[in-house]
Amino acid sequence: IDCSPVLGEITYGIERLAMYLQGVENVYDLVWTITPQGTPLTYGDVYRQNEVEQSTYNFEYSDVAWLLDQFNGFEAQAKRLLDTEDAQLALPAYELVLKAGHTFNLLDARGAISVTERATYIGRIRALSRQVAQKFVASREALGYPLLNRQ
Repeated sequence: IDCSPVLGEITYGIERLAMYLQGVENVYDLVWTITPQGTPLTYGDVYRQNEVEQSTYNFEYSDVAWLLDQFNGFEAQAKRLLDTEDAQLALPAYELVLKAGHTFNLLDARGAISVTERATYIGRIRALSRQVAQKFVASREALGYPLLNRQ
């Protein structure tokens, strides 16, 4: 799909931008809000325990066999939706590709994917992403690109 202008991506997350604006070096030092008592509630107060638990799960406890099944399931469902001719299902297929990508990241974090397999998995996700984009453009074209006609 040719894009004009060529698309780009800003890879700074909102947290990193907030760190710059607040002049802090550690994300956990960001001021999330000020309590009614006037004391700061930090990002660390809100999210640190979640980060600890999620990291422990991702790196130590996630079930590799289950994650592999999940990846394959998300991929199969996305392909099934992309092959459906009687409905426009690019957006649900897109959500499944996102889930497959996240599952790949979990597998990668666990060290469950070799260097060779990594390239193969990335290629599978890329191929699905391309198909989703093509299906989405076709669905928008079939609708007459309704957002382009707005004044």
